[in-house]
Amino acid sequence: MKFTCEKALLQSAISTSSRAVSPKSSIPALEGILLEAGSELRLTGYNLETGIRTVVPADIQAKGSLVLSARLFGEIIRKLPDDTVIFTAENYMVNIKCGMSEFNILGTDPEEFPELPTVEYQNSFVITQERLKAMIGQTLFAVSDNESRPIHTGSLFEVDENGLTVVSVDGYRLALRHEPIDKKEGEASFSFVVPGAALSEVEKICSQVDEPASVTQGARHVMFKVGDTMLVARRLEGEFLAYRQAVPRNNPIHIEGDTRALLSSIDRVSLIISDKLKSPLRCIFEENLLKISTKTAIGDARDECPVSGDGKGLEIGFNNKYLMDALKAAPADRVRLELSTGVSPCVILPDDGGDNFLYMVLPVRLKAGE
Repeated sequence: MKFTCEKALLQSAISTSSRAVSPKSSIPALEGILLEAGSELRLTGYNLETGIRTVVPADIQAKGSLVLSARLFGEIIRKLPDDTVIFTAENYMVNIKCGMSEFNILGTDPEEFPELPTVEYQNSFVITQERLKAMIGQTLFAVSDNESRPIHTGSLFEVDENGLTVVSVDGYRLALRHEPIDKKEGEASFSFVVPGAALSEVEKICSQVDEPASVTQGARHVMFKVGDTMLVARRLEGEFLAYRQAVPRNNPIHIEGDTRALLSSIDRVSLIISDKLKSPLRCIFEENLLKISTKTAIGDARDECPVSGDGKGLEIGFNNKYLMDALKAAPADRVRLELSTGVSPCVILPDDGGDNFLYMVLPVRLKAGE
């Protein structure tokens, strides 16, 4: 096996594929990257849950395949000078040359590396990388980390004639993003749940570009193809929350506000809240004004934020982090908060009446005198 490749390209491919490598595994090969030099140079990382395969432009002089320690191979390439890397392997003995540097390391048998699962095609759609990246990033924070409901440790992807809807829920909040898609094949509407860990990697692989990303739903797996990189993840099975019924939409109180101004006010008041000193935000919605306060063992803080609409003096408590996560993710300069009572959820929507996002945050019970 022999090839030459630009150091920067190889380093980027190692960094991408090693995201799916197990840091520690009972199968030593899973701590490595599978290199395959055939008609093209392919690098694969796989941890039995998620697999990432990427193709690198390289000049291949002799074909072959082997597995190299992801950590060691990555460190060597990262620290090499910026030049062309000459890679030669014979009987698992690998020679890496670049400029004045040279390394000889031992690889392992590629037969020990488990094969990536095949995705039996069911349905697929195409969406721009930029849009997919934004949709994942703006819903991933609400994915649950509670393993007692495994289905909610992922995001629901729903595709129909109106486009793609991505929903995450963790029992305290809900995040929803909706965008049109470029192309769809298969059933008129379909849905599947992708693990949060895999989506976190998809978000990193996608770039802020108008290039297409294709998503294929298989019987047990889902495949994301972005440029020269492919990610395969096991689908989560189970009954996802019926989110349409969970979101109250006939709320009598509508408050509109500037997203940044709301965030700044909450951020200031949150300065005296910490992991050790937890306390809810006490929010009082008055006419054209939102009063926010909190009290912890080290003191108290108050702030006011101008808003539009009459909150009729509604008093409601929130976890500061949950409210801030939703406002940070909302892709709009102005938002509409829909409220009903002090114990019903707050729904955050676009101010312009659009439907491309919806966030819901459950309130926290306030104790008298807090």
